Amino acid sequence: MEDTDAAKNTSTTGPTFSSPIFSFSNPGASSFGFGFGFDSGAPPPPPPAAIVVQLSKESPIATARLEPVVVDESLTIYKGRVSTSDVFGVKDSDLMPGKYEGGLKLWEGSLDLVKALNSDIKEGRLLLEGKRVLELGCGHGLPGIFAGQKGAGLIHFQDFNSEVLKCLTIPNVKVNLLKESPEETCTSKSVGFFAGDWSEMDKLLLCGDAEQDKTTIGDTEDKTYNGYDIILMAETVYALSSLPNLYRLIKKCLCYPGGVVYMAGKKHYFGVGGGTTRFLRLVEEDGAMQTERLNNVADGASNVREVWKLSFK
Repeated sequence: MEDTDAAKNTSTTGPTFSSPIFSFSNPGASSFGFGFGFDSGAPPPPPPAAIVVQLSKESPIATARLEPVVVDESLTIYKGRVSTSDVFGVKDSDLMPGKYEGGLKLWEGSLDLVKALNSDIKEGRLLLEGKRVLELGCGHGLPGIFAGQKGAGLIHFQDFNSEVLKCLTIPNVKVNLLKESPEETCTSKSVGFFAGDWSEMDKLLLCGDAEQDKTTIGDTEDKTYNGYDIILMAETVYALSSLPNLYRLIKKCLCYPGGVVYMAGKKHYFGVGGGTTRFLRLVEEDGAMQTERLNNVADGASNVREVWKLSFK
């Protein structure tokens, strides 16, 4: 993997945790199905409310040091780097349940997803120009930034933590998409940022028509938007308990019938129970969407990773 975050953790197969609530002392007792035990028996903190984060709310913590991520010989994306210690006051943690969901780290799946998008564009299977794009669990936001570089008309970035958006996503978007040069097509009106839990996020995002009676689909003349043309998500399927909310949000926000989802993730996340296998089982049981595997990555940087494409039947 090209990113130094992953290079320093090539032996890690899943998130590491730091939390006063959770421990691994009793892996058989789990209120989430994660394999966690509770030290205190206290319930997890409530999820944060869904909010809009303004482009102007870039945090002073945001670093001026940029690192290049080379997509191919003609395209490089630049990213910043901040630590969980600087932002959340906790060192060496990939995940603090209910507080921090890993968005400050550049996970391998994010680059897998960018490469899959780039491949589909080159082979004529994907057109991003003018499309409405949503990146869920964005963190650094590299897939969404790539979509903007390829001409997407609207890019919305969502993360659980507003701090991640302010310290990392917004600075990355500004340096890659909002530079002052004649060839740049993105403007401040082309991007949006949203923080909060997936269970509440549909109240702020664009919604499609998939939840309606499909016999009424097509009568959208009075609608400004009809959901997102493309939803991107990398490493979002790690937590078993969050999968139903994630899938419901996708179905609510994806344009029907032509919208597509690109998903990158590990087949299984040890310690938290999720993975592409469990998410795809949920999709199959629901029966509303069809799936296609685009890539299988076994490069030794982590346990086996996959890239999938989903669309409505």
